[in-house]
Amino acid sequence: MQHNVILRRAIRALINRTRTAAGLGALTLSFVAALPLSPSAAQGLFAPAIIVNEDVITAYELEQRALFLSVLGSAQGDPLVAARKDLIEDRLKRSAMAEVGLTLSDAEITEGMRELAARANLPLEDFLARLQQAGVAPETVRDFASAGLGWREYVRGRYLSRARPTEEEIDRAMGSAGSGSVQVLLSEIIMPVDQNNAAQVEELATQIADVKTSEAFAASAAQFSASDSRLDGGRLPWMPLTRLPPQLQEVVLALKPGEITRPLSLPGAVALFQMRGLREVDGRSARFAAIDYATYRIPGGRSADALARAKEVRDAVDTCDDLYGIAKDQDPAVLYRGSVAPADIPQDIALQLAKLDTGESTADITRDNGQTLLLVMLCGRTSEINATQEDARLTVANALVQQRLNALADSLVEQLRANARIEMR
Repeated sequence: MQHNVILRRAIRALINRTRTAAGLGALTLSFVAALPLSPSAAQGLFAPAIIVNEDVITAYELEQRALFLSVLGSAQGDPLVAARKDLIEDRLKRSAMAEVGLTLSDAEITEGMRELAARANLPLEDFLARLQQAGVAPETVRDFASAGLGWREYVRGRYLSRARPTEEEIDRAMGSAGSGSVQVLLSEIIMPVDQNNAAQVEELATQIADVKTSEAFAASAAQFSASDSRLDGGRLPWMPLTRLPPQLQEVVLALKPGEITRPLSLPGAVALFQMRGLREVDGRSARFAAIDYATYRIPGGRSADALARAKEVRDAVDTCDDLYGIAKDQDPAVLYRGSVAPADIPQDIALQLAKLDTGESTADITRDNGQTLLLVMLCGRTSEINATQEDARLTVANALVQQRLNALADSLVEQLRANARIEMR
């Protein structure tokens, strides 16, 4: 028991040291060496920490996954808790894949790792090297990528025929989304979250989701939201539905006036939206093939100094090109600019962009567990001028397939976990 306590303390110390390092791009990559463990703790790293059916998860794997999630910045709350859940589900998924003989080639796994590295705007070799400097072994990245890629193939092979929509279902989906002429009137609450306040924010978000009036939601926005819209009770102006992130459009369309979404997890935040109105307007709203945007990282999170610096930058720039002058002689990682398909933009950034016209900016969201304030600026939108009706039907069909595959996969994991023998050591 004492050994386990020592081990957990060592892992958490390593994670906390990692989190203090500077970030790079969209991915927090640390430059600290691994914390040396005592001989007894080091030996215990290879002892079983969890047994899933007959499969062993070692303490070393648990430490590595927790550290990896911490460096990625993708763990909500305690990275050890997230790592434990991830590894248990990985074992269940791998067992299901093994039953049908599904294996991946080295080339396929490497390509999956390259996709992961690309999200950080890094070549795979640099990605792995920087992770190693943070104490994350390449095998940990390989295991993470292979489990995700293999499970994706397994789910498609098992459920794709069931997930394909009929022509009538596509027609209904296109009708429910209108033809680009739908506008929505929303109110928002965006609450920053980190490992220290995750439980409190989750509880508060659940309470807000149950409020019954627009006045109560507005009061909550004024008190708790970090978005600029809090100054008006969280109220946003009318906006085309197509400006919203693709993942959010269906959620919003399911709301009746006055209804509130469930709490939505974003990178470093929890969001809630209340529907205030829905209308159809003449003409077609543009659908966008790409969004050109920039982000500028300001150290200090939501501190007074960081917020003041954000205001100073926003007042000084009129276009995204002006940000290059602001970032001159700074670490290149502080400024990002790219033209990205809407579905590939991080959801919290996409929500900010939905509220902006070209040349406008916000500074409502954070990175690096709340330690970095992120200024987001819209540079422009590229419309899908040449999209045909068949293209639109294909897009809707693919979205329906992916939505159904995700739901079926989540249900299967829950079933596998319910039937498994899981022993925590």
